[in-house]
Amino acid sequence: MRSTAPSAASACSATDAGLPRPAAGVIRSRFLFAVACAAFTLALAGCGTLPRNAVPTELVGEARVANLPDVRAWAGRQSAAFQSDLAQSFAQESRGEFPVGPDGRIHYAHLALSGGGANGAFGAGFLNGWTRSGQRPVFKIVTGVSTGALMAPFAFLGTAYDDALREFYTTTDTRNIFRRLSILPQLVAGEALADTGPLQALIAQHVDEAFLRNVADAHRRGRRLYVGTADLDAQRFIVWNMGLIAASGRPEAVELFRKVMLASASIPVAFPPVFFDVEAGGGRYDEMHVDGSVGTRVFYTVGVFSFGQARAEAGRGPGQEDLFIIHNGQLQPVPSPTRRSLRAIAMRVFDSSGKAAVVGDLFRIYAITSREQTGYHWTTIPEGVELVGDEVFDPVKMRALYDLGFRGALAGPAWSTKPPGVTAASPP
Repeated sequence: MRSTAPSAASACSATDAGLPRPAAGVIRSRFLFAVACAAFTLALAGCGTLPRNAVPTELVGEARVANLPDVRAWAGRQSAAFQSDLAQSFAQESRGEFPVGPDGRIHYAHLALSGGGANGAFGAGFLNGWTRSGQRPVFKIVTGVSTGALMAPFAFLGTAYDDALREFYTTTDTRNIFRRLSILPQLVAGEALADTGPLQALIAQHVDEAFLRNVADAHRRGRRLYVGTADLDAQRFIVWNMGLIAASGRPEAVELFRKVMLASASIPVAFPPVFFDVEAGGGRYDEMHVDGSVGTRVFYTVGVFSFGQARAEAGRGPGQEDLFIIHNGQLQPVPSPTRRSLRAIAMRVFDSSGKAAVVGDLFRIYAITSREQTGYHWTTIPEGVELVGDEVFDPVKMRALYDLGFRGALAGPAWSTKPPGVTAASPP
């Protein structure tokens, strides 16, 4: 994109069992059904496995990326490294990007991009429309998961990459993302139903040394980029400090940056997991990571850092934070009779659980922003819009979603400021 870019109950171990990812609009019916069948078959079968060198259970908590020990953290606990790095960011800030407002406060905008596969076209269009409106801010923090992880670095680098996002989310088709594999051989001795070689090549083509230098420069100017993956071995959501990777100067930085983006978008069972080399207890091992949406569909801090605390630690004066969430999907339930077939039931379960997960994430983020006194704003694809195209990545459908997002932002984003189903209290 430079011109752009239930757990199965089984006799197998948790690292061997397939974990189907609930997500509406990401994969067409037949492909999702194949995923469900594969997971079910694996749960019943003896589960043939491929060789690997997994981190011993007792060492999982101390596994680190060699030479880059502070670039990631587990969700659910504050990371001293992330907190310190965020506090440092205030001293690095450019006053041109974060000026003191008329009210005497610095206004900080944060952006969170959700998963959603090809539906990311909505988010890409929204960002471009926001730019055209003249109201798009410079983001202090950008987070992304799944398709949001593919978008996040370009959104982070700003409006100069708007054309990149537009091109990727209006011209990419399925063959640019994955190749389907024969199901039976994969069930016997495989780990996925598709090969993501095309997506790897796409990422490698556009995320190069020059791109990383731009990310590193933004990081050194006090801005932060975080991407999430799911570590299946640890059953943990992992937050990666992508700007710190880019600014590390390590020769392996480009490869690691690309791998994190790929892992965050690697739908389990459908796509192969991504392995990261780590060190623990004096030994070298590998970790298995998959689509970050297995852990959360959209995230802000997930407990890894506190923005307000970091600002206080840096000795900064009053500030105003606002978080903007772009959900690349739909939330409202759509009543419809479910046919009595395995495929229809599986699809309905995926759709329902996916929507429920996003609602839960929006409530959790609201709790964090309320505690931190951060403005809370989110938007989603309007109900009634058909999300399924003729292909998994259908350029025609993606163009329509892009245009929808563009028009919505250009007209003035209609942000929701409370979680789904919650209305503002009536004035006394």
